[in-house]
Amino acid sequence: MRIEYEFKLDEVGTPRFAVEAVEGIGKLFTLGTLVLNVLETRAKAELVFHGLNPEDPERKIAAFREIVESSSTSPELVYQRGNGGQVQGASSYYQWVTVRRKDG
Repeated sequence: MRIEYEFKLDEVGTPRFAVEAVEGIGKLFTLGTLVLNVLETRAKAELVFHGLNPEDPERKIAAFREIVESSSTSPELVYQRGNGGQVQGASSYYQWVTVRRKDG
């Protein structure tokens, strides 16, 4: 299923992004650059990482952090874990993370 919806970033108080279960490393690079751009104008962004194995969300979070923090212009960031777990009745695991500028 594909849903398309248009909105402007300035219409959203807290931008939220998802990394799909089958997405590869390329999506994490895209997400990393997008989040860095968003943090130029917002204090925080919420991300949900998910995968088909219990380890997937954590691996994706670690890769995301490595990518974002490797930027020479990346601000100092704080990561706050939110809810996570397994979706009942499905083989899908997830973890919410809020990323914020330390000065924000």
